[in-house]
Amino acid sequence: MAEAEVAEDFEKEFGIWDLSKFLGTISLFDDPDFEFHDKYVMIRSATGSCVKYYYSEPSLLTVPTRRLEMPNVAVSFNLPHSVFHEILRAASVLQLPDLAIRSEGGNIVAAVLDKSEPTSNDYTIELGENESGAEYDFHFKIENLKFIPGDYQVDITEKVVSQFTSKSGGVKYWVALEASSKYSG
Repeated sequence: MAEAEVAEDFEKEFGIWDLSKFLGTISLFDDPDFEFHDKYVMIRSATGSCVKYYYSEPSLLTVPTRRLEMPNVAVSFNLPHSVFHEILRAASVLQLPDLAIRSEGGNIVAAVLDKSEPTSNDYTIELGENESGAEYDFHFKIENLKFIPGDYQVDITEKVVSQFTSKSGGVKYWVALEASSKYSG
């Protein structure tokens, strides 16, 4: 789930079925213009390329009825854009579907891997110091981590959910943890 504060006014309410695909589509353009129609939005570039992107049927979407409040945060760290981009690039190049955020000694480490294949290649990078001293191994699907580029503050709870908050403001993402995640605080 995502929440964004934007300066633009939207003429109509519309639904997006796959936010990752929608953001990926927008990333095809440097400075896109949007034309909103009854059933779709036309996304255009200054060079003339365009995408007709259809809205989702509103009855098919699950819409939150109240504001999401984060439970107690177990792990918190900064994720600079350059590091996040490197993680996503490694996942793409190595064709790995999973990201683990884990404690290793006194550090927080990100590992891109295929958790269903013990002998798969993996890529790791240190994210900072594990100030809590807790032991954890949080799992995410890479496909759920398509965000607007930027620096993020990452907060992860013991179970269920994480929050990625843009350092430049205006955007928050909540991403579910995979059931295989472990925490021992």
